[in-house]
Amino acid sequence: MKDLHELFNTLDGRGLATLVRNGEVTPGELLETAIERVEQVEPGLNAVSERLYDQARSQASGSSVRQGVMAGVPTLVKDMFTPMNGARMTSGSHALGEFRSDIDCEIVSRLRQAGCQLIGTTTAPEFGVSYSTESQRFGATRNPWNPQYSAGGSSGGAAALVAARAIPFAHGNDGGGSLRVPASCCGVFGFKPSRGLLPSGPMVGEGWAGLSTAHAITLSVGDSAALLDATAGSDLGAPYAAPMPATPFAHAAGRDPRRLKIALISAISPWPAEPEALAALQHTAALLETLGHYVVPATLPIHLPEFLDATFDIIGSHTQGYLDLLGKMRGFPVSMDELEPRTRVILRERGQLSATRYISAVESMHALGRAMAGFFEEYDVVLTPTL
Repeated sequence: MKDLHELFNTLDGRGLATLVRNGEVTPGELLETAIERVEQVEPGLNAVSERLYDQARSQASGSSVRQGVMAGVPTLVKDMFTPMNGARMTSGSHALGEFRSDIDCEIVSRLRQAGCQLIGTTTAPEFGVSYSTESQRFGATRNPWNPQYSAGGSSGGAAALVAARAIPFAHGNDGGGSLRVPASCCGVFGFKPSRGLLPSGPMVGEGWAGLSTAHAITLSVGDSAALLDATAGSDLGAPYAAPMPATPFAHAAGRDPRRLKIALISAISPWPAEPEALAALQHTAALLETLGHYVVPATLPIHLPEFLDATFDIIGSHTQGYLDLLGKMRGFPVSMDELEPRTRVILRERGQLSATRYISAVESMHALGRAMAGFFEEYDVVLTPTL
């Protein structure tokens, strides 16, 4: 009999799924092992928004969890603008009460079609507007490497559980770093896909004017690529769609790259990087050069104040729009007293913009996007300091 905990310690999601498809382990065995591992680390992490173990157990014997690229692999969905049938949807806020969805959004449906067993939801800060996963509703999510440190945000619950190896990957979403920041804090892999590549519906057409998209935090690059293959593609009625690649993402992730031209960004003014981060950056640049790549000092074509101003205008406007939608859903408006101080500040400063100012923010983002597209005509990869 296989040591299931050792499998979780050594394999990523694709490795576990291969065992399920080959009949070497059952989805039920993986499910119970994942539940045990989540419960073992949860008291120290506070990363779970809601447990859905019984719902998962009722589906563990079905054929849908025995096939697919992630056949039988247990995972959790981020509790942030992501409806899942039967699950409480709080977005980290007291304002949503005990609201439960009666549908799966498209990304959840595709995770199920990939064979995933969805065993719960993960914590996030209120409405995803913080780089630290702390909320008045759920408290602080802690870093598995050091409980005195932040797990990052806003997909902090997802990153903490993956880094603790309770599960090999977890769903998340990212508008301004919400996959990448917690992945950096917790030492796992976070990747934000291009807008329009993954579905946002049917609840919304796009998140944060296209800045926000779903994906995952993973132990391995290969799992991230395989999940992209399983979930990419527009959903019915999407306002726009990114073109699908000619070859699968998993194939691209598994092949040796050609010689890459890498832009080395040492600072993003006005905030200098910490010496430790700069040392790691230079070490990585030197390693890439020994691997045959061409590393060139460069400057991003971005005016940071303009970028930040446009970002916060978009986030504030969309947060207000989401609260207006919530008020319609529950039959009475959301009051400021139901929200956390950080959210109230964002709404007071950015939640009631004129239409022309909002359009100006979106146009600024489009212009910045075109500037970065031109930048990537010259460079293949950007290497920067991180958390």
